[in-house]
Amino acid sequence: MIKEKEQDIRHQDTVCVNESTLTHRWHHNLKYLAAGIIFGIIFVKAEVISWFRIQEMFRLQSFHMYGIIGSAVLVGMISVMLIKKFKIRTIYGEPIILAPKKFNKGQIYGGLIFGFGWAITGACPGPLFAQIGTGALAVSVTLLSAVAGTWVYGYFRDKLPH
Repeated sequence: MIKEKEQDIRHQDTVCVNESTLTHRWHHNLKYLAAGIIFGIIFVKAEVISWFRIQEMFRLQSFHMYGIIGSAVLVGMISVMLIKKFKIRTIYGEPIILAPKKFNKGQIYGGLIFGFGWAITGACPGPLFAQIGTGALAVSVTLLSAVAGTWVYGYFRDKLPH
């Protein structure tokens, strides 16, 4: 059964697949809310959500954001390596299946659009909610734009070149 799921996932063109068959009561999701709040506080304290820090990064005036992003990439690489090497499972004992990714030139265009949007607005999707939580309500426009852009992409996805 696990091998069949693994083969199905490998043939899908998806970014993230949750094949969990477990069902939980609604209150089991409160741990994600708590983790999000803690993560947001860390973002604020580390100045990751600071528009000025983001502008410093894009103007090559400070190493602060590059250090944070670089250390996150390093932790992610090590984590994926350990998951693959030791066949680590979820806390519920389910296997973690990492689908292989194929490169296409659309990723370059998407990355450029994302980077330009990040530089212009001073926000990327991760810290948007933390910025709004600190009272920067103007960022709501960026959030609504991100939601609209996601909807447009979903609508036109099948018509875009592969």
